Amino acid sequence: MTSRLILLGAGKIGDAILNLLSHSGDYRITVADCDPQRLAHIRRMEFPDVTAIEADIADPVSVTRLIDGHDLALSACPYFLTPVIATAAKKAGAHYFDLTEDVESTRVVKQLADGARTAFVPQCGLAPGFISIVASDLASRFDSLRDVTMRVGALPTFPSNALKYNLTWSTDGLINEYCNACEAIVDGQLREVSPLEEVERFSLDGIDYEAFNTSGGLGTLCDSFEGKVQNLNYKTVRYPGHRDIIKVLVRDLRLGLPDRRPILKEVLESSIPITKQDVVLVFASVCGIREGRLEQETYARKIYSQKVNGELLSAIQLTTAAGICTMVDLVMQGKLPQAGLIRQEQARLEDFLDNRFGRYYAA
Repeated sequence: MTSRLILLGAGKIGDAILNLLSHSGDYRITVADCDPQRLAHIRRMEFPDVTAIEADIADPVSVTRLIDGHDLALSACPYFLTPVIATAAKKAGAHYFDLTEDVESTRVVKQLADGARTAFVPQCGLAPGFISIVASDLASRFDSLRDVTMRVGALPTFPSNALKYNLTWSTDGLINEYCNACEAIVDGQLREVSPLEEVERFSLDGIDYEAFNTSGGLGTLCDSFEGKVQNLNYKTVRYPGHRDIIKVLVRDLRLGLPDRRPILKEVLESSIPITKQDVVLVFASVCGIREGRLEQETYARKIYSQKVNGELLSAIQLTTAAGICTMVDLVMQGKLPQAGLIRQEQARLEDFLDNRFGRYYAA
C-alpha cells in the first residue's frame, strides 16, 4: 500500500530525499517550498509520483492545511521552522520526521510528542542521527560504560582554500553548530561546554584531521546515557587549521552574536563554493568493562559522493537523506514505535544497515 508523504523543503537535502523515496515506489509524495526556483528544479528532475507545490512554510495555518491528508510529514527546512511544522503535523495527525540539529527546536518536538497519537522522530540525519545509532549499538556490547566519543565530518575530497572546506549543507545549521552551547557528560555529570573548544588532532588512513566541540551532534544521547557513562561527547571533524579561522570570525570579529549571524552567513555563502565532491567521515568509540576487563571498540566509516538513480549526490546529501528515509521505512514497517517520541538510538543498527536506504552507510 502506497503511503502519502509530504516533504517540507526542496533544498539540497530535500532533493536527495525525493531521489531516494520517489524511486522506491512505496510513497506518493507532495513537496512544498516557498522558492519557485527550487520547485522548478524538482519538476525538471521528473521524480516519479512527486507533486511540487509553492507554499508559505512559515505560516502555521497554511502548513497544517498542507499536511492534512498525508500519513507522514518530513521537514528538510531550517531549524527555526521546526516548531511550526511539528505543531502542524500533530494537528493533522501525521507521523513527523526532521533533520534539525538545534537543541531548542528539538525540545519543542519532545513536548509535542508527549501524548501524541503518531510518531515524532526528530534529528534523523547523520549527526545527530546515524551516529547515535552507532554509539548506542557499540555501548550495548559492554557491561558498564566509561567513555563514549563520537566524531563526524563532511569534508571536501579536494580542499583548495584556507578554510579547507566547502559548503555541503545548510549554512544556518553550520553556524548553529559553531556558535551554540554543546551538551556533554563529563565525569558523570551533564554539562554544557563551549563550541570550537577542546581541539584534538588525529590521523585516519594517513590523513590528518582536527576535531572540536560543536552543538547538536549528540541528539538525545545525553538523556539516554545519563547515569550510565562517565564521559560522553561529540566533536565535528575538519582538516587542520579550519577551527582557528572560524574562531576568528565567530569570536574575535563577533560574527557569532545572534544579531550578526546573517553577516556570517553572507560571508560564508559568498566566499565558499558548494561542492559535490566530498567525503563523510563517521567515527565512534566506546570504552568500558566487558567480562571484567577494560576494553574499547570502535566504528569507523568513510562515505563518498556517488550517483543514485542517475543523479550525483554529495556524500552529505546521501548520508543525511538516507538517515531520514531509513527511519521513515522503519516506522512504516513497524520496527519502531508508532506513537510518541522516538529517539534515534531506539533503532537497531542491524535494521538500519539492512534497510534499502541505510545500505548506503554500509557500502
